[in-house]
Amino acid sequence: MPAGTDGFIADVLQNRFNRAILQRLGGLKLPDTWLVAGCLFQTVWNLRSGHAAEAGIRDYDIFYFDDSDLSAAAEERVNQRAALLFADLGVPLEIKNQARVHTWYQDYFGRPYTALGSSREGIDRFLVACTSVGIRARSDPAGDGFEVYAPHGLNDLYHGVLRPNPTLDHGALFEPKCRDYQARWPWLTIQPNARE
Repeated sequence: MPAGTDGFIADVLQNRFNRAILQRLGGLKLPDTWLVAGCLFQTVWNLRSGHAAEAGIRDYDIFYFDDSDLSAAAEERVNQRAALLFADLGVPLEIKNQARVHTWYQDYFGRPYTALGSSREGIDRFLVACTSVGIRARSDPAGDGFEVYAPHGLNDLYHGVLRPNPTLDHGALFEPKCRDYQARWPWLTIQPNARE
């Protein structure tokens, strides 16, 4: 069971939609852009379960960070551009400007949310520790391949261990999220009081 970065990249790329999104993501010309969350960790869980890599993945999340315009309208324009760029894939996309999350989070979730300084900080705040993952093509001209960001490592992801994010408290939101995952991948284990 690979739990290293190379194994994770290889698994993520077995999902044809992940592969296509990563190949085209630069076409959006957005700052600090990452493919994140469910489309990544759920691909791993699908493969581990013997399912097709893309099975049951509800949407494909992209984070970017642009603090020059925090309006919902600007974010909507980005989503419209992305809808055109990825139209042939036929999968739901959710593209969120991490610079503006603090402007709507409390109204939506009922909990305060301090402003972020990067897309990585958004990944840092995912509810379940092992789901805090992001990937992007390397941006430096000499670089090749992909950059992975997994602040809590990949071990729990590959072992199906669901723990609360140790860096923040999401309170009652943790358990329902984990039960939803466990309903789809029954071998996952929930450790609600366990910290890294």
